[in-house]
Amino acid sequence: MTPVDDPNLLQVVLRLSAAAVVGLLLGLNRELKGKPAGLRTHALVSLGAALLALTSLHMPMGQNIGDPLSRVMQGVITGIGFLGAGVIIQGRSGNVKGLTTAAMVWVAAALGLACGAGYWVAVISTTILIFLVMMLEGLEKPLRQALGVKAPPSEGGESDGEGPDEGDAKARGARDRAF
Repeated sequence: MTPVDDPNLLQVVLRLSAAAVVGLLLGLNRELKGKPAGLRTHALVSLGAALLALTSLHMPMGQNIGDPLSRVMQGVITGIGFLGAGVIIQGRSGNVKGLTTAAMVWVAAALGLACGAGYWVAVISTTILIFLVMMLEGLEKPLRQALGVKAPPSEGGESDGEGPDEGDAKARGARDRAF
């Protein structure tokens, strides 16, 4: 097997770390432009995609199970995409919430697939990187303030709140009482 087919521990950690850094850089660009999907969302999606690529390299191909396993991975990825889409909420005022949660659900599915494939080095490395990425939440607001960038509409007090947009609920309540 070549190193591409069977990456060692250092290669796994390097590839996953590179994916997280690339995702962070792309997310930084989006963050600085005031877009709702920022640092953590991009890092999680990039990390999950790298984990899926590494997991597919780790799958045994010579025992006639590669194709069915590949189809299982494709089905899980697609299904989780729909589940993640259900977590994302856009309020009437344009507030978008749940993007990081949707990305976390997607990367959790990738972790589940890697666990099913028995790819423990990648599972442990990815889990550690996810915790590091999620710790960046406290850096997003100070970074925007230091660079003078307006917060994206997804922030109504929290960076990735769950649930309905409270401002919209108040507006609907006032509108309902007016009728």
